Amino acid sequence: MLHVRSWCLLCVAALSFTPLAEAKDWSFDVWLDKQKIGTHTFSLNQNQLQSRANFKVKVLFINAYRYQHQADETWQGQCLSQLNAHTEENKDITDVKGQLQETQFNVEKNGIKQALPACVMTFAYWNPNILKQSRLLNPQNAEYLDVTVKDEGNQSIQVKGQSVLAHQYRLNGRFQGKEKLKITVWYDQQQDWVALESITPEGYKIVYKLN
Repeated sequence: MLHVRSWCLLCVAALSFTPLAEAKDWSFDVWLDKQKIGTHTFSLNQNQLQSRANFKVKVLFINAYRYQHQADETWQGQCLSQLNAHTEENKDITDVKGQLQETQFNVEKNGIKQALPACVMTFAYWNPNILKQSRLLNPQNAEYLDVTVKDEGNQSIQVKGQSVLAHQYRLNGRFQGKEKLKITVWYDQQQDWVALESITPEGYKIVYKLN
């Protein structure tokens, strides 16, 4: 069975990041191998980020898998100050809430609480400063992952039907020593996020294409 929660984060500026000053939207078609399974959109306005995902996987015309995810994030500079996320994966429901309080960021998942450092970043793909982090928070399941990043240089990729020279990075995430995420992300020459791929633990390839 396909399990999205292990790879989708998803749930989305320059390397010398400046304060969020203007609104911006990203809208991706999401593909599972050769099947389009849904969309994932991100809307950034000032310090507010909204993430919305809706996937359905069909096998022989039958809906075999359903995934819906929404997350609302509030940022103070490079640090997350508030998080509210709701995920439905078939019949499983996960709610994650987070709040910056003085010297720590408090996170609660389905009633289970944990305290993280005061300055935490999620997998905020729209901000390339995540590439400098050694740990990132998955807003979908509240896992605070150890992250390694490999710079793989410029690559030519297709974006909206055109060949684009983009910088490629590979992110690997581990939680409690177990490999959780394998993600490749691309930024164009203006350092805007333009594409993403992920390999699930089952070996499926997930592709995000700008529409």
